[in-house]
Amino acid sequence: MTKSDITIVLYSAEYKEYIKTLNYEWLEKYFYVEPGDVKQLSDPQQYILDKGGSIFFAKHKDKIVGTSSLMKTGIGEYELAKMAVTEKYKGLGIGQMLLEHCLNEANKLNAIKVSLFSSTKLKSAIHLYKKYGFTEMPLPEDVHYERADIMMELIL
Repeated sequence: MTKSDITIVLYSAEYKEYIKTLNYEWLEKYFYVEPGDVKQLSDPQQYILDKGGSIFFAKHKDKIVGTSSLMKTGIGEYELAKMAVTEKYKGLGIGQMLLEHCLNEANKLNAIKVSLFSSTKLKSAIHLYKKYGFTEMPLPEDVHYERADIMMELIL
């Protein structure tokens, strides 16, 4: 399998469960599912899409193997969130494809900034974000993920 075998598709109702199952898979491996995750992942329409965000999926043939979201946080500002790739497909560049797609979409939306919250435990993810120009910012007091110990942002 190569990157050319992967397509990035926009959210549709038929994919609703994948944002939940893919995120639960990695959350349960590295952390735990927080109450805020349960709300957002159980109703992505209300918590992401209706608030001006977007959800994308990485598809290999007929199988959904990854997901990422852009959550609108303000005028011209988005949070890169809910990014996950199923274990069997890790290491193939799918996370990078999803990140690039989100950044391209943010540019199309005339975004001025994309931020993200992560954990320094996720060394390869932090490396990827830095490679794309994200820089570390002070972590706000009201961070909405208990697992987050780093905030990064990219000015577009």
